[in-house]
Formats: sequence, structure tokens, C-alpha cells
Amino acid sequence: MKRPTVPLIGVVITLALAAACATGPKRPPTGTPEPDKFLFERGTEALIDKKWLTAREYFRQLVDVYPQSPYRAHAKLGIGDTYLGEGTAEAYVLGINEFREFLSYYPTHERADYAQYKLAMSHFYQMRAPERDQTETREAIRELTAFLDRYGSRSALADEARANLRQARDRLGTAEYQVGVHYFRQKWYPGAIDRLKSLLERDPEYTNRDAVYFYLAEAYERIQRPAEALPYYDRLVKEFEKSEYLPEAQKRIEAIRSTLAKKTA
Repeated sequence: MKRPTVPLIGVVITLALAAACATGPKRPPTGTPEPDKFLFERGTEALIDKKWLTAREYFRQLVDVYPQSPYRAHAKLGIGDTYLGEGTAEAYVLGINEFREFLSYYPTHERADYAQYKLAMSHFYQMRAPERDQTETREAIRELTAFLDRYGSRSALADEARANLRQARDRLGTAEYQVGVHYFRQKWYPGAIDRLKSLLERDPEYTNRDAVYFYLAEAYERIQRPAEALPYYDRLVKEFEKSEYLPEAQKRIEAIRSTLAKKTA
């Protein structure tokens, strides 16, 4: 194999130095009247353009060099936003740290609600499928609940937070529901009943609770306890105008009531 020629080596070194300079600290030009504002504006422009690393360098320079700047808190949030923009597991961890530090340093800042919301979303974006580990889902629920408790009455982000909290709770609920249905299909009906009733107790507004009602009622019927099945079929019919389980639930209600009426006749 031939060794690279001296001119080629020089080009490689030049490119490497240029890359290093491109990722070096972003400093305002000498004589800039408001250097902190310059850094914040350039960082914001890069953030809008999704140039995460460039934006972070501008914001970091502002945070590190201008501790008294009125833009410093906003730059701190900007750094967190760049990590969320990158969207990797490592970046989310770093973003969480930035938002937690902001809330520690600026607990009464006008954008504290934003920091708390983004902290929650750092976990929300890492939620896994219902059949997998739900640690991040639980963290998202915890932080979104904290957001609504502290800022829900006055933050413009409240409606979005409520919608995301519902989604996170549904994710956790679906994980529980799947376990209950698994027990049902394995014919371990007491286990299915315990798991599905527990889900309803923890989250009575679970979006897909029509399915929970149906399998709960079915499980009670399988262990010959139709009187305990009936209320769940009734709830399904009363609470859901549309459900794939609705026609069968209506049939079961009629059959159970007829059977119970004969026993008491």
C-alpha cells in the first residue's frame, strides 16, 4: 500500500483543523455592543434551523461567560432544547439535567413552567411500548403531574400537558391491561380479575376501559359469578356509544338478567 503524499497529508490536517474550529466556542466579534444578546440571537437562529450543536455552543458560551446576563436563563433552556432536538438516549439524559438545573437555579422564573414541561417531555419521548419496561412512562407521569399541580391553572402549556399525561397513563394502563388479558387467556381468571380491577382503581379514566370492563365481566362469568359480571357489562354499555365489545355485552346482560330472574322466581 502506498503512503499518502505530503500534499494529501496537509489537506487532511487542514480539514481536521477546520472541523475543530467549526466546533469550537462561539464568540461574538470584538467590539460587539451587546455580546450576550449576540450569542443568544445566534443560538436561537441555530436552534430554529435544528443545528443543535451550533446552537448549544452559542448558548453555552453565554451561560459560562455572562452570568449576569438577562438572557442567561433563556440560554440555559436553549441548551436543554438542543438535547431534546438530538433525540438520543444520551441527549435526553443531558437535557433532563439542564432542565433540573434551571428549576434549581430559577424556581420563580417566568419560564419555570416551560422547564418543568420539557423535563417531563424528556421522559415522555423515551416511553417504550406497553409490553416493555415502563420506567420512563412512570417518570413522565410523575413530572407531568408535577407540572399541572404547579402551573396548570396559569400555563399556556397546560392543555398540551393534560393530553400528554392522558397518553402516558394510557400507555401504563395498556401494559397492565395486556397482563390481565394474558392471565385471562391462560385461564387464570382470579389473576385476570385482580389485575384488571387494579387498573380501573388506579386509572378510572383509562381510555380503553371498555375492553377492561368486558374481560373483567368475562372472567367473572368463567368462575360462575355472573352477578359480579353484570355491573361491568352495564358500565360498558352506559359509558361507550361505540365499542367492538358493545353488541356482545348487550347480549350477555340480557342472558344474565334472565338467568338471575329465574333463580329468584
